[in-house]
Amino acid sequence: MKAEVFAIGTEILIGDILDTNSHFIARRLPALGIDCYFTHQVGDNLERLTGELRRAWERSDLLLLTGGLGPTEDDVTREAVAALVDEQPVVDPELEHTLRGFFAGRGYAMPERNVKQAWLLPSTRAIPNPRGTAPGWWVEKDGRVLVAMPGPPAEFTFMWEQEVEPRLARLAGGAVIVSRTLKTIGVGEGTVDEMLSPLLKSTNPTIGVYAKQDGVHARITAKAATRDDATALIAPLEAEVRRILGTAVWGADDDTLGKAVGGMLRDRGMTLATMESCTAGLLGATITETPRSSDYYRGGFISYWTELKKRWGVPAQVVEQHGVVSAECAEAMARAAALATDADFGLSVTCVAGLDPQEEKPPGTVHVGCYDRATDRASHISFRFNQGRHAVRERAVTVGLLLLRRTLLGEQPGQVIRSG
Repeated sequence: MKAEVFAIGTEILIGDILDTNSHFIARRLPALGIDCYFTHQVGDNLERLTGELRRAWERSDLLLLTGGLGPTEDDVTREAVAALVDEQPVVDPELEHTLRGFFAGRGYAMPERNVKQAWLLPSTRAIPNPRGTAPGWWVEKDGRVLVAMPGPPAEFTFMWEQEVEPRLARLAGGAVIVSRTLKTIGVGEGTVDEMLSPLLKSTNPTIGVYAKQDGVHARITAKAATRDDATALIAPLEAEVRRILGTAVWGADDDTLGKAVGGMLRDRGMTLATMESCTAGLLGATITETPRSSDYYRGGFISYWTELKKRWGVPAQVVEQHGVVSAECAEAMARAAALATDADFGLSVTCVAGLDPQEEKPPGTVHVGCYDRATDRASHISFRFNQGRHAVRERAVTVGLLLLRRTLLGEQPGQVIRSG
């Protein structure tokens, strides 16, 4: 079954809201065995929306719409669907009664403009929406299906999970599509692609390589009659990918790097402390996103002020000789954090995230440090990533966790050099 997804609303096109509904649908369709061929974002314009729907109707089996089911004049999804299937909407008395009861229950009289939310077409069944005033539409005609759902995510996701997805599962039958994503770090996208080259010709399962914020992902996707059958197809290929990539693989699917590294600390019964400059707590926040992170995370220091670094244990000689944005200072910060909290490891970040007239180092200069108290050794990774303050801070945290992971694995820290 071929599907197309429509997110409807001018507010999406002008950037007022983010289209999360299409992303949600696209992630849920593979498990139903439904192929998503196109996604569309269309404004509140009846002519343009009708035209796009007609083109999709001619080439696909299933159209999934979100948005445009409100009561206002610019909510034109119903009108466009009516034009698409050449049917006239009529007010359904039962839907109208439910709508008026919805408003009465909140102490309001229903505006007459809301009556359009009680429309139905001859080929349409209403989809209940207990979280709002806009029922969905399930349209079947000419061997095709169109599903119109409300735009607000709380209403849309509830309708999808309770009503739409179960119906689609029965409708689609047939095969399902299952994916398994292996996450790597410390190797580039081209390198991963090259290492996996002998496997990339596989047609079922298939392998795709993608660069992400937390490293490079290798996604294995299989299509089969059942989820168990698809998983069985994936298993031997996953084992081979893991063999080839080795310790570069740090997690899978919904794992986060912070959770993975935290799990390594917990398994070893070890603890960690942090000291951060430009990331301003982002490193600590990332580490503590995982439940029970207090098992291994002692705490952290946010040290923008140079004098504060010294008070917390960074030797003045290091700061004066090398500067606060230096590999030497990063290592000293990591050591100071570990000793101050009696932790097994210290992890630090110092960088120039953006333009700073008082800083001599170029923007995007980053140094992360790691201290291992058992060996009394510190290591660092230094790199440049000049892609704006937010991106620099996120990359600094990712590379910091990479350095800690390599330290825990007994690997060399290596050198990461990037210029943006």
